[in-house]
Amino acid sequence: MYPFVRMLKALWNARTAPPLGFNEAHVSHHRCWPQDIDMWMELNNGRTLTLYDLGRIPLAKRTGLIGAIRSQNWGLTMAGVSVRYRRRIRTFEAFTMRSRAVCWDDRFMYLEQCMVKANGEIANHALYRAAITDKNGIVASERVVAAIGSDAKSPPIPAWIAKWIEADATRPWPPMQD
Repeated sequence: MYPFVRMLKALWNARTAPPLGFNEAHVSHHRCWPQDIDMWMELNNGRTLTLYDLGRIPLAKRTGLIGAIRSQNWGLTMAGVSVRYRRRIRTFEAFTMRSRAVCWDDRFMYLEQCMVKANGEIANHALYRAAITDKNGIVASERVVAAIGSDAKSPPIPAWIAKWIEADATRPWPPMQD
């Protein structure tokens, strides 16, 4: 089940937090609860993706994106993700989540998130491709940035993200059509 109560708490905590600039990090604190675990008593890999919402949505609020989405009647969707898992998060273990926007191109915003264990080890890291949509499809990033009230230009796309974009463009679509 989706963690609605946890999301409400995350948004409640973000309501008085100062606004963030485009590539500043939203930092939040969490715990791995029994409903988050798999049969090995650790954070389930799929649940990790769900819990990342608890960082991305407050980040969107603090950067002004949620306000722009509401005023323009837009939607927010994830258009891709790549996750690297390195350390286990066990039941009841506390962790910190860091969420930030990195850059954008003409259609997508690229966000990175990580979960950091109490000892400072990075448990996992995700790169997301996010799209803002309206009834006609994807809204150009330039329009989104303007709606937030900024005239900022995207920072350069880091090489590792550019290579991910390039590799993903070679992926067959639709999949498994043989």
